[in-house]
Order: sequence, then C-alpha cells, then structure tokens
Amino acid sequence: MTIAAREIHLKSRPAGLPGPDNFELVERSLPAPANGQLLVRTLWMSVDPYMRGRMVDRPSYIAPFQVGQPLEGAAVGVVEKSAAPDFKPGDVVTHFSGWRDWAVIDAATATRIDPAAAAPQAWLGPLGVPGQTAHAGLLHIAGPKEGETVFVSAAAGAVGSMAVQIAKIKGARVIGSVGTEEKARWVRDELGADAVVNYRTAGDLTKALAKAAPEGIDVYFDNVGGDHLDAALAVANKFARFAICGMIAQYNDEVPPPGPRNMAALIVKRIRMQGYIILDHPDLTPEFTREMLGWLGEGRIKSRDTVVEGLENAPKAFIGLFSGDNTGKMLVKLADG
Repeated sequence: MTIAAREIHLKSRPAGLPGPDNFELVERSLPAPANGQLLVRTLWMSVDPYMRGRMVDRPSYIAPFQVGQPLEGAAVGVVEKSAAPDFKPGDVVTHFSGWRDWAVIDAATATRIDPAAAAPQAWLGPLGVPGQTAHAGLLHIAGPKEGETVFVSAAAGAVGSMAVQIAKIKGARVIGSVGTEEKARWVRDELGADAVVNYRTAGDLTKALAKAAPEGIDVYFDNVGGDHLDAALAVANKFARFAICGMIAQYNDEVPPPGPRNMAALIVKRIRMQGYIILDHPDLTPEFTREMLGWLGEGRIKSRDTVVEGLENAPKAFIGLFSGDNTGKMLVKLADG
C-alpha cells in the first residue's frame, strides 16, 4: 500500500518574524512500514514557540530544522498499519513527526495513550509537553511553598495556564501576566489567579507587578524574558526562585537584546535562577502523568485549546503564537479519529 502524504517543509530560514513564504506544502508517497515501524495517520499536531529557534542554523539543545525537509513536533495519531509487535492498528499514539498528515515512524518513538482517560488532543496540552514543562519547572525547579507568591508570565498560554493552576493547587498566591482583557478574565475567573496584570495596558510593568504583589514575589515562572524578567527581579523577595522556561519576547530578534538592567538583584536578594528544558527530566513523567490525570478527573485543572483546521494552515497557526492569537494550547486539527 502506498500512501499519498502531505508535509510542511521549511522552505527558507526566516529573518525576524516568520512568514508564509518560509513554509512549503509538499506531497510525497510513503512506503509501507518496514520491520519495527508504524504507519500513522495524524489527527492533531502541536505548534510551539520553541520551534522558532530550530529554524535558525545554530547549535542548541535540539537540532535545527533543515531547509527543504519536513518540520517536526509533537502529534497524536492512529496506527493504521503496524510492523512492530507492541502496536496494532487502531492504537492511538503520540509521536514527534508532526507537520504531516501521514508518517512512517519507528515504533520506538511512539507512545500509546488511552483516549478513554482524556481526549486525544489533551495529550498535547495538559497531559503533554506543556503540562509536563509547567509541572517540572514549578515543582522541581522553583518549589513554591504554601502561602508564597508566584508570578507566571504568559499566563494564558499553553504552559503558563498549567503553571497558574498547579501553583494554586499547591497553595500559592498566583499573579499572571496576559496581553488582553479576555485572557485576564479567563486566567482570573476560571484558572483561579489571585491577580492579573495586562502588560499591554499596564504602562510601567514593574510598578504594576509591585502593586499586584505588595509583599513581593517568591517564585517567578518565566515564559517571556525581557521586561517581564526585569520586573520580576525588581519585585522579588530574598531567596526567590526563578524557573526560566522560555523567552518568547526575543525569539524573533535578529540581534540579541540587552540583558536585564538589574541583574545585581540576583546577588542582593540571593535569587536562584535556573533555566531548564523538559528533555532533561524524563524520570518525572510517571509522577506527572499520575498527578495530572488525577487533577483533570477532579476538575482541578482546566484547559482551553485554540484550534486551527487543516495541515495547510499549520504555518498560520505557528506564526499566530507570536502575536498572542492563542488562549491556552494552539493546536492544528488534521483529521477526525
């Protein structure tokens, strides 16, 4: 059986904010899976800010995308044909060959999921990399204590919205930053944040954060960098902990921006600041999955998806991340399943 598959390729490396011309929709024929492989029909795929860094040809914690080759990322699909003993047709799996509607993958790279435990797309959001990133950074890097104040930037995003709720579950007071009043209402009224700062209308972000946290912040969960990191350093208490997850404010900069102006606060306040990536913490997956399934079942974690239909619209969905088009997880739906 030969499958006519469609893929999104990186056509050219973007300068600044990516545009539609940097992507190309390509059709090709897929062979039948060889021994140890699976033919998977993709149902959902994820677009994530970190993918912007992979569009630049430079060393990083993950290899760059190659021009003229398909992009990749987290996805959920159905096994249509199996040449591996541990999988059978009909199994629902997560895999890392997103940006294509069909894929032949090594069975070792697939993980079977239970669609009865949670909707398939949830394994790309609260049960996927965003949820696990928030869980590891907040609980194992920053370690908020009950009664402490936690500041989460990009609090309405896929990772930030999980961090807000996990911090609340652990008994913290939570402040989130967002870019619209609609997102502010969601983060405050549905996710349970104690205070929300709209960075687009706040004026002086440091003053706005200080007003929201009159007793200072003990933990900063950073998705943004830039002026948010400046503000967090200024308002932090002694012995605060910063988990540096992402810096979306500078992902499209061609020249590295100046660093925070007040780095001396790290010394004066004895702040511990640690960058991390979820790939460093595979040992935490069982604990995370168990806890997150429990919280979802109890209604203690809520999620929202921004869904774009069709593989051909995946570049539009990705570009929209950098203008805040998403509330919660940005997903591309490829097929019903």
